[in-house]
Amino acid sequence: MKIGAMIAALLMAAGAATAQDDPTVMTINGQPVARSEFEYSYNKNNAEGVIDKKTVDEYVDLFINYKLKVAAALDARLDTMASFKTEFAQYRDQQIRPTFVGDADIEAEARRVYDNTKRAIGPRGLVRPAHIFLYVGQKATDAERQKVKERIDSIYAALKGGADFAETAKSLSQDPGSAANGGLLPWIGPSQTLKEFEDRAYALKDGEMSEPFLSPAGYHIILMKGHKQLEPYDSLRGNIMKFIEQRNIREHLALARIDTIVARSAGTLTREQVIERRADSLMAADPALKNLIREYHDGLLLYEISNRMVWNKAATDTLGLEAFFKKNKKKYAWSQPRYKGMAYHVKDKADVEAVKDCVRKLPFGEWAEALRTTFNNDSVLRIRVEKGVFKEGDNALIDREVFKKDVKVAPTKDFPIDAVYGKLLKKGPEEYTDVRGLVTADYQDLLEKNWVDELRKKYKVEVNKDVLKTVNNHK
Repeated sequence: MKIGAMIAALLMAAGAATAQDDPTVMTINGQPVARSEFEYSYNKNNAEGVIDKKTVDEYVDLFINYKLKVAAALDARLDTMASFKTEFAQYRDQQIRPTFVGDADIEAEARRVYDNTKRAIGPRGLVRPAHIFLYVGQKATDAERQKVKERIDSIYAALKGGADFAETAKSLSQDPGSAANGGLLPWIGPSQTLKEFEDRAYALKDGEMSEPFLSPAGYHIILMKGHKQLEPYDSLRGNIMKFIEQRNIREHLALARIDTIVARSAGTLTREQVIERRADSLMAADPALKNLIREYHDGLLLYEISNRMVWNKAATDTLGLEAFFKKNKKKYAWSQPRYKGMAYHVKDKADVEAVKDCVRKLPFGEWAEALRTTFNNDSVLRIRVEKGVFKEGDNALIDREVFKKDVKVAPTKDFPIDAVYGKLLKKGPEEYTDVRGLVTADYQDLLEKNWVDELRKKYKVEVNKDVLKTVNNHK
C-alpha cells in the first residue's frame, strides 16, 4: 500500500471511530448535531438546582428551536458582522490564551519574582520598625516647623521616661495607617521607604529607639522591632502565586509567548492567527472546550437574531402592539380600578390649576415633557410629579384623594401643596400603553411562536430516535 493511501485509510478509520463514539442525534438544515453537543446543552440546562427540569424528550423541541434560530442567523450572515467577530474573538481568546502558559511557566515566574526580590533586599535583609510620626508640611514656616520639633522632643522625653511606645503612638502619631497598630509598620527592605527613614531604621538594633529625626514628610521616632532575612522560597511560594494571579501576570506571560511565536514566523502569522490555530487544535482534542466555545458562538448569534426578529421588533412596533392589544383587550382587564394620571406637588396655589390646564388636551404620553418645559425648564423647580397608572396602595396621595382611603400623606419638602389630576379607569386599560409591559411580553411571545413556525417549515429537521435514547445512557 502506498504511503498516501495508507494515511487516507488511517484518517478514514479515525473518522469512523469518532462518528461511532459520538453519533449524530439529529440533523438540522443539513447540519449534523452530535450526541455530545445535545448532551452538553441538556445537562447544563437541567442541572441540579434548575426548577423546571425537562426530560430528554421534552428538551428536544427546545433544542431544535434554538438550533433553528442559529441556522437563521447564519443564513442572515450575522456571523460576518464586525461586532460579532470582535465579541466572539474576545471570549474565545479568554479561554485560549491561558493555555500558552503551563504550570512550569508559572513556577518559573514565581521563582524569578522570588530571586529578584531576594537580590533587591541583599545582605541587609528586612527590618520591622514601629514609629511615631508628626507631619510637617513642605510649605511650613520656620516657626511652624519649630513647634512640631518641640512637640516631638517632648514625646521623646516621655518615652525615655518610661511611657509606653505603642500607647503613645496610638494617641499621638499622625500616621493613621500605623497608629492604630501601636505604630507598627510592615516588614520593609532597602529602597522601600524614604532614605532618611531607611538609614535610621537599618542603623538600629532590635529593641533600640532612635532620637527624633526629620524626613521630607515630618518628624519620626523609630522603635526597632526586629531584623530578618527573606524566608526560603517554599515558605513564600503561596503568597507569590497569589501575587501572580492578582497582577494578572499569567496573561502577560501568555501574550509574550504568543508574540514570540509571531516573531519566529517571520511575518507569516498574526496574534489572532496564532490563537485561532491553538483554539482549533484544543477544540479537536477537548469536546468540553469545543462545546463551551460553540455555545458562546451560537449564543451571540441567537441574541442578535432574536433581538431583530422578536425583542426589538416587539418593543418598536407600535402599530402591531396596538392591534394586538385591541384584539386581546379582555385579557388585560383589571380586578380593581386604576387611576391614570398624576400626583403632583407645587409651591404656589395658582399652579394647581396651571398644571391641569397644561396637560388637559394632551395625550397622556406627552404630559411629562409638557410639564418639564412649562414648569421645570430652568434652575427654579415649580412642581414635583409622580405620573403613571396607579392601583390602590401605589401612591398615598392618590389613595387619599381618589380611592378615599384614610392614609397619611408625607409632606414633600419645599412643595407644600398637594393635588391629583387624571381619571379613574374602572373596566380596564384604555390603550396598550397603560399595560405596556404585559402587552409587549405577550406580543413577543406571539412573534416568537410565528417565527419558530416559519423556521420549522423552512428548515428540514430529522431526529434519530435510536441515538436519542442513548443520551446520558452510554459508555
